[in-house]
Amino acid sequence: MKCRRPQRSVRVMRVIHWAVMLGLIQSGALGARKFRGGRNPQQRRALPPAHNRDRAETTESFSLDFTAVEENMDNFMTQVKNLAQSLYPCSAQKLDYDMKLHFLENTSVTCNDGTPAGYYLKESKGSRRWLIFLEGGWYCFNKENCDSRYDTMRRLMSSSKCITGLLFSFLFLFSFNFIMHVFILTLGTGILSSLPEENPHWWNANMVFIPYCSSDVWSGATPKTDKNDYAFMGSLIIKEVVKDLLTKGLDNAKILLLAGSSAGGTGVLLNVDSVSELLEELGHTNIQVRGLSDSGWFLDNKQYRCTDCVDTINCAPTEVIKRGIKYWGGVVPERCRQAYEGKEWNCFFGYKVYPTIKRPVFIVQWLFDEAQLTVDNIHLTGQPVQEGQWRYIQNLGTELRNTLKDVPAMFAPACLSHEFITRNFWTDVQVKGTSLPRALHCWDRSLQENSRNNKSPPKGCPVHLIDSCPWPHCNPTCPTIRDQSTGQEMNVIQFLMHMGFDVQKMAHQQGMDPSKLLGMLSSGS
Repeated sequence: MKCRRPQRSVRVMRVIHWAVMLGLIQSGALGARKFRGGRNPQQRRALPPAHNRDRAETTESFSLDFTAVEENMDNFMTQVKNLAQSLYPCSAQKLDYDMKLHFLENTSVTCNDGTPAGYYLKESKGSRRWLIFLEGGWYCFNKENCDSRYDTMRRLMSSSKCITGLLFSFLFLFSFNFIMHVFILTLGTGILSSLPEENPHWWNANMVFIPYCSSDVWSGATPKTDKNDYAFMGSLIIKEVVKDLLTKGLDNAKILLLAGSSAGGTGVLLNVDSVSELLEELGHTNIQVRGLSDSGWFLDNKQYRCTDCVDTINCAPTEVIKRGIKYWGGVVPERCRQAYEGKEWNCFFGYKVYPTIKRPVFIVQWLFDEAQLTVDNIHLTGQPVQEGQWRYIQNLGTELRNTLKDVPAMFAPACLSHEFITRNFWTDVQVKGTSLPRALHCWDRSLQENSRNNKSPPKGCPVHLIDSCPWPHCNPTCPTIRDQSTGQEMNVIQFLMHMGFDVQKMAHQQGMDPSKLLGMLSSGS
């Protein structure tokens, strides 16, 4: 007999209730501060797109449109999330929500500013499958840009920044980063969702979410001292979380999937072997450790336009890692360190570290990754791109495709986006007729077959999926693109024209009539 699970509408109403209450709290608190003549507290948006994260955040107000909620639930949920994310989180006691906050038992392992590191856990009684998710959020690589990051994005460096006064009195029950994470952790999105229709194969796993507060791509092992303004302990945070989880049921696990997006995706590549080795050292040799790296497969390619290395956005990928690994005291996998001795920065780039990894890792990567384009100085700001930029973007897709060709388990759509596995569209995008959740299920089956010494993959269950079409969003299942100046949705033809796509030239290259090419694009072929 199957257990009945709460319907999404019921859970949505719970969120609406809290959102309205939080909205009232926010308006009352801000009004009280303004009446007293104090400054309005700085507010922060949660998990912005990677290319926006280094911008100073300003006070915003969000209105809720309750019309046509049933017909447009996704839009309404976005409004609710924006309202909740506009509030300022505070560290204190935790509420009894789906995912509960735990601080590390080892208090010497901390966030950048020395505040306690921790994790969220949602237990699934009876399940022997565990998923540990590493949050992303860029990095900093010297005192100057770390100071700037601390001023503008303190949530990514600390667990304890609180507000005072009236708003604090209402929010003191909420755990650190609570408002920021409440919708991901309570409703869940993508692979963190506890709804089987949204997360077909991992919905009933024990879920662990580790907030990113080390700014070191999960690689550092350096404590905060009198000489060091910041701690960089990302790799140690992961190990301490694993140790703590052994007392909470991980010791009985069959499968542990270490997953992450963006910087967290790179963190998976850097730490999946060390997590497995740690468990083996502690006597837990029966736990199968695997990796799922999303949007963390960056290239050390030449920038479109070279600029001085003054911040995380403009600095070339190789230069920022060379500087960062020294500043963080970064740790890389031992086999990769031996392969690139003296040049360990190479291990932060997927195609170089992947061949040295022993444990199975599934790679998820957009062929036209927005974060990669940003560090390559291709800024898609709403203006049509120049011909040179268009060629660079196409070549990026080709380069990424070439680095992935020998990866046995991967999913690489020809889309312009960043981060995938926690997005609500993760079940919709397909490559060669297969969705990512289906591909992950096939990968799981293939690993089970391999453990039984059956080397042939299950029939009709592909795990090596990469688009072959040559330009951004040539895959008709790609996420919706919006015109940045108008906010209007764009179809494939509008988007490609906006990007500077030359129909005549492309048709000639493909050896076809321009009208036929337009017809194929219009039909989503």
